[in-house]
Amino acid sequence: MFPTRITLRRAGVVTGLTAAGVLAAAGSAFAHVTVHPESYTKGATDGILTFRVPNEEDTASTTKVQVFLPTDHPVLGVLVTPEEGWTAKVTTTKLKTPIKTDDGTITDAVSEITWSGGKIEEGEYEDFDVAFGQLPDDTGQLAFKTLQTYSDGNVVRWIETPQTGQEEPENPAPSLQLVAAPASAKSSAGQAVSASASDSTARGLGIAGLVVGVLGLAAAVFALVRARGSRS
Repeated sequence: MFPTRITLRRAGVVTGLTAAGVLAAAGSAFAHVTVHPESYTKGATDGILTFRVPNEEDTASTTKVQVFLPTDHPVLGVLVTPEEGWTAKVTTTKLKTPIKTDDGTITDAVSEITWSGGKIEEGEYEDFDVAFGQLPDDTGQLAFKTLQTYSDGNVVRWIETPQTGQEEPENPAPSLQLVAAPASAKSSAGQAVSASASDSTARGLGIAGLVVGVLGLAAAVFALVRARGSRS
């Protein structure tokens, strides 16, 4: 009887430790700085990226957040949404390869955004919104390396780039997946262009028919007037 009780107690201890390990892993995952949404279409325009920064320290608050934007695949038209209690500083960098757009050639892009002056306390998080004009279309992933500074001077470096098919690194950088536009969207766009062309053709034929009708009526009237003149 006693061995059975001991076995049950051991099982309970193992179960408790396993649950604690799962919760610890989940807590660690939730403590990561992340970007939302997790994916966008390549070359997407006029969207918003939200950087979620949780506080993972029990005895200190987050006082500064630095997000570094890649310049080899730059994000164009970056604007920062004001966050209450925080001051944002935007740094731009000259691009090694200027980008040609319909509005002209772009030679500079935002390379860093620093928020400071506010506080993220224990058990809290803050969302920092960044609007963009256009995402790159020549890569499948954007990694936004981030530094999180605490009131005790500790700096957590979220700078490791996650690799597809591999385990998540200990300090992963917030990463945005860029995916190709769905085939249905491309097909719809093609159908829209085709429909527009068909409408234009139909309008052209209708106008041509109207012109021919007017000319025919004018010729008939002229012939009638000429005939009456001959009788007279």
